[in-house]
Amino acid sequence: MPNRKRPAVVMGAALLTLLLGACTGQVGAQPASSGTDLDRFYGQKPAFKPCDPKLPPGVPAVKAECARLKVPLDYQKPEGKQAELALLRVPARGKDPIGSLVLNPGGPGFPGTDHAALTAAVWAKSPITERFDLVGFDPRGVGASKPALDCYTDAERDRDAKLSSIPAGLDDWTEQQTRRLVRQCAKRSGGKQVLAHVGTRDVARDMDVLRQALGDDKLSYAGTSYGTRLGAVYAEMFPKKVRALVLDGAMDPLAGTHERRVQQATGMQRSFERMAASCATKQDCPLGTDPDRATKVFQKLVRPLIDKPARTSDGRGLTFEQAVEGVTAAMYTEASRPVAIAGITELKAGKGDTLLKLRDTYHGRTAGGVYPDSLEASMTINCLDEERQTPKQVISMNRAWFKAAPFSDPGRPIKQAHDGCEQWPVKPTLGYPYATDIKGLADTLTVSVTGDAITPHEGGIQLAKTLGGSLLTVEGEQHGALVAGNACVNKTVATYLIDLKSPAEGARCKL
Repeated sequence: MPNRKRPAVVMGAALLTLLLGACTGQVGAQPASSGTDLDRFYGQKPAFKPCDPKLPPGVPAVKAECARLKVPLDYQKPEGKQAELALLRVPARGKDPIGSLVLNPGGPGFPGTDHAALTAAVWAKSPITERFDLVGFDPRGVGASKPALDCYTDAERDRDAKLSSIPAGLDDWTEQQTRRLVRQCAKRSGGKQVLAHVGTRDVARDMDVLRQALGDDKLSYAGTSYGTRLGAVYAEMFPKKVRALVLDGAMDPLAGTHERRVQQATGMQRSFERMAASCATKQDCPLGTDPDRATKVFQKLVRPLIDKPARTSDGRGLTFEQAVEGVTAAMYTEASRPVAIAGITELKAGKGDTLLKLRDTYHGRTAGGVYPDSLEASMTINCLDEERQTPKQVISMNRAWFKAAPFSDPGRPIKQAHDGCEQWPVKPTLGYPYATDIKGLADTLTVSVTGDAITPHEGGIQLAKTLGGSLLTVEGEQHGALVAGNACVNKTVATYLIDLKSPAEGARCKL
């Protein structure tokens, strides 16, 4: 099994994200772009050169340019070690560009360079690509940026290496394992100093350096899922530098880790039940014809995998965790649900190939067994963004999760459970709530899908309200709507970005 990792193109990263220094002194701080030790960073002019992004099969090629941008690893010590960000730009098609539109696909941990190229292909005929250069960057620690976060080998990932303290009850972290996790992440990622400086507040500072390096007086930005957190934190730290923010598939800025996890679990169970209800109309539905019993039917199918994985053609086998992840991956788009149902049908016959393929797609695993570091970066970044949990709190959060999303419950008692970040070299740096009481912020546009299982609609309502911005409600069943190809969404977003004209209160679209 190869252990060498490489960044991978994430197809529709907005649709395939995860199941989801001290910050006090940073909140609201705005590093100056002149007259400080940061001058040499803000004064950069990236040397963009033609490059050939690797797009998924069938996606039209785009003319792209790539460059690198240097930023201080620690903004409190700009003379110290540096990080280097990978950039990709697709120049505007028209002759009168407004400026750059910076993109983030979410995760956290997904590369923005791949995402920018893919978005440019999806928006090939959009007025947005006529008036804006689309710019993606791999955040510090992510993708082709250096240093890159790396915690596990590919072989360890195949063996279900833990990436979160949820779900608990099977192979939970012990205190000793959390110490080992820090050691191996630090060793493979460039040291503990790197682990201490990959949180969202540092990335927001990087984005302001990028803004000026691109020659924009103010930032135009579109972020999905975790990208809404990054955009909101940028707005908090640099409110007067915001021109326009599109925030798609929003994370609730007022909800702490426990509350947000339960919100997400509730959304996922709701999505599972809708999938089961649709399936129940067919006589051959593997979850049965009674939607109210679908969760119990699913549990009966997947819980035996804890002790005996289902057979797969590649010999790896399908474990309980992988089966649940495969079904969860299908919740990102309504179009993926029939694939999950086919996988569950297959599982009834004792085979796990389809669900394992769904799980592998979610993880970015190649046919050769190589994983990108995206979900490992997600885990590491969350160690700085999420609230640190005591063992008692981890157990409580898991019990609340399983109560809200029983389809994912392994049915095993939680004997011990630890936060994987409990031995991290620094305390979390984001802080909750965030992005509140911002003064002087331009109008923002939050796009929120009513049936979004991963970032429930309630969070979108809350983000728009917290920022004092506009809300576009999108009726549908998927995670995010920005690259869904919907004419109503496209027109509303283009009008906002180009003309700075927000939709009317109560505006709605339908997928």
